[in-house]
Amino acid sequence: MTMDICLARVDSRLLHGQIATVWAKSVKPNRILIASDTVAKDTLRRMLITQAAPPGVHANVITIAKMIEIYNDPRFDVFKALLLTETMEDMARLVRSGIDLTKVGVDVGSLAFYGDMKMVTDSVAVGQVQADAIRYLHGVGLTVYAQKVPTDRKQNLYDLLPKYGF
Repeated sequence: MTMDICLARVDSRLLHGQIATVWAKSVKPNRILIASDTVAKDTLRRMLITQAAPPGVHANVITIAKMIEIYNDPRFDVFKALLLTETMEDMARLVRSGIDLTKVGVDVGSLAFYGDMKMVTDSVAVGQVQADAIRYLHGVGLTVYAQKVPTDRKQNLYDLLPKYGF
């Protein structure tokens, strides 16, 4: 058996109000796992993020390698995890390493705009790197969709790529 992932979400803001309140109530995790090599090395960010967890739900900031390691460890089978990454590339890395998200797909809440990215929804910016990660995830059978909160309509990001030249 492996860890139960109830939501896999890419959000450049990581753990914030929408996740701590709306998403946590919707998917009812008993653990929030933030997989990010960058944040795991940043003591202040790590502390602030874990403090944003909703009451009764523990949050841990771990490296990508640690997430891969604990995913198949039977000691963590009790986790009903809400999995967060900061980037599409990190989520693709997790999937490439064997983390199975076929049950939930990949929700993209927000990707911050920078450089030559294009806004494909009102909260998701995509550049070539993100488009490649979305194509990879789609290619392994995952639905990759934008959805800020559970009551919003899901927008298939793979289908939006050609409209924006990707």
